[in-house]
Amino acid sequence: MESLSRFFFVSLIALLAYFALFASAELHVREFVIQPKPVKRLCRTHQSITVNGQFPGPNLEVRNGDSLAITVINRARYNISIHWHGIRQLRNPWADGPEYITQCPIRPGQSYTYRFTIEGQEGTLWWHAHSKWLRATVYGALIIYPRLGSPYPFSMPKRDIPILLGEWWDRNPMDVLRLAQFTGAAPNVSDAYTINGQPGDLYRCSRAETTRFPIFPGETVQLRVINAALNQELFFSVANHQLTVVETDSAYTKPFTTSVIMIGPGQTTNVLLTANQRPGRYYMAARAYNSANAPFDNTTTTAILEYVNAPTRRGRGRGQIAPVFPVLPGFNDTATATAFTNRLRYWKRAPVPLQVDDNLFLTVGLGLINCTNPNSPRCQGPNGTRFAASINNQSFVLPRRNSIMQAYYQGMPGIFTTDFPPFPPVQFDYTGNVSRGLWQPVKGTKVYKLKYKANVQIVFQDTSIVTPENHPMHLHGYQFYVVGSGFGNFNPRTDPARFNLFDPPERNTIGTPPGGWVAIRFVADNPGAWFMHCHIDSHLGWGLAMVFLVENGRGQLQSVQAPPLDLPRC
Repeated sequence: MESLSRFFFVSLIALLAYFALFASAELHVREFVIQPKPVKRLCRTHQSITVNGQFPGPNLEVRNGDSLAITVINRARYNISIHWHGIRQLRNPWADGPEYITQCPIRPGQSYTYRFTIEGQEGTLWWHAHSKWLRATVYGALIIYPRLGSPYPFSMPKRDIPILLGEWWDRNPMDVLRLAQFTGAAPNVSDAYTINGQPGDLYRCSRAETTRFPIFPGETVQLRVINAALNQELFFSVANHQLTVVETDSAYTKPFTTSVIMIGPGQTTNVLLTANQRPGRYYMAARAYNSANAPFDNTTTTAILEYVNAPTRRGRGRGQIAPVFPVLPGFNDTATATAFTNRLRYWKRAPVPLQVDDNLFLTVGLGLINCTNPNSPRCQGPNGTRFAASINNQSFVLPRRNSIMQAYYQGMPGIFTTDFPPFPPVQFDYTGNVSRGLWQPVKGTKVYKLKYKANVQIVFQDTSIVTPENHPMHLHGYQFYVVGSGFGNFNPRTDPARFNLFDPPERNTIGTPPGGWVAIRFVADNPGAWFMHCHIDSHLGWGLAMVFLVENGRGQLQSVQAPPLDLPRC
């Protein structure tokens, strides 16, 4: 009788804990009004596309277990969709956001409500437009705190400071894209980088608006760094201060200190900073890491970390003391970028799949489309060609009549094919001197099917076609483990022996080493159509993308839920 009472008591405690867990969850109801607004940067005012008139857009702060209902109302002149970058959207691809992949775009004058729940995730993510180049100005932070009562696996910082790194064009970014699409040449590079929307002291007409962060001596803060730049990996540093890395892409890491981080488009990195220097003013700064033989924006954005007791000048020329500038790596310092990435480790033993069901080898890189008339104004790429990009020589083309997910759910034929190749059609020396006969990819809308719960390994192999380059590859709907990387061609006989299957970092976006390879593993436990693409938007537009179609498992809890009634139509 006593054991039975103990059983009921323990069961009651467990049941109460279960209900308490969900009782603390909140529903966040918001409106995102997409609208043009005058934004002045670099001495000029542009009608920029914004959310609720804000640039950058509003930051969302939620907790693990919370639900969101974000109604996007399109009052701009462009089609748009919003992607919640890094949110897994379990069984709910309808809320993922990439246009023509999981939904048709929200047309001007229309609206759509994204409804989703945060399930088992915490950390720094972000949201952004997923329609052409609108994310140049339509983006914001998505901060997920632990459930109430759940601590961080490191000392609690005094407060959080979101750091959104962006790119700014001194013209309409959609016009920059439109010109590149017409000519076939590379798009014009940006005119500035930004920190929380401001270029900083080193640009014209910008000093008065430079972002400033006051800090108290001895205080430890958490910088939530997000690379929202359209086309550029970035180095980031704070003068005279060490940064302790504790998280990447909403996954905790074993802490380590560094003076500089490298962060690719789409990636997030959380660092702890302690105000342990002489009271003063210190620049935060970001500049390009450019691994390609290609033009880039070679400017530097700054913000100021300002001790509240910083001294001021006395006598003539009174005022604030000039900030100290950090030492940043050279723009082509691949050694520093690689050393930083190689130090990342998952914070505990990672549940990496040890057996592999689907083993894919994917070449990623640029290409060139030959023109019948090389002198045409539409063929202004190298030697009278048009730029392209591909995975396994397949250059992805977005459908237009329907989204891939809607076509799959509705059984509509003719939108996509399921014959995406799991390995290159031709083997060659990927990082060597590649024959020009292999530079032209094939265009198409192909997907690769995965069985529910399949263990998947992908090796991304960069190529030297056009130029070797770091390609930040982002997989929607999933987190994955980065089990290995290296330079040169991947060797399937010897390289897997060096894989880290104990504590590899968990990410949703990972860069391929320029002229090298990177290997990831994940379990395909989220049914639906999931986009995988380079997060350099010029490369995405050229076709460096594909789609995984993960089949349903057994029963309702392993199947895609029904689409919402207000899902936009093409």
